[in-house]
Amino acid sequence: MRAVVVTVSTSRAREGDASPDEAGDRLEDWARTIGCETVRRELVPDDPDAIATLFTSVADGGGWDLVLSTGGTGFSPDDRTPEATLAVVDRLAPGLAEAMRLASADQTPHWMLSRGVAGTRAGCLIVNFPGSPKSIETAGRAIELALPHAVAQLRGSQGGHIQG
Repeated sequence: MRAVVVTVSTSRAREGDASPDEAGDRLEDWARTIGCETVRRELVPDDPDAIATLFTSVADGGGWDLVLSTGGTGFSPDDRTPEATLAVVDRLAPGLAEAMRLASADQTPHWMLSRGVAGTRAGCLIVNFPGSPKSIETAGRAIELALPHAVAQLRGSQGGHIQG
């Protein structure tokens, strides 16, 4: 699998901001643990048009299986990642976002405030992760077994179904 990790953050996208991107680093590390061979990093400000343009370019460019974003999924007026994602996906994958939220229920009373979504475009799966670095692993663990199967299906392989 090949993944693009996108950090959505206006403050980090500013010229000269050299602060560490802990959420992006954790998301990249997680992507590698699920078998992503190639990981590309991108940084985009909290601007719906910029986010949508990047997601569209990556998905339509081919060669990428996953777009994993972190940030912009809360209630702040600038948090517009879900809206940008909804503007570009062809089909929703609501179970992924639901599983990610539910996995956080034991860790934070605010788990239901995450507005992240997931969906597909041009054979690429786009998944919005929370912006909190501590939430990346928890959210990822909830969907890590489903992603390789989802990518195989997007590539046209039905593969075997896991019985639970």
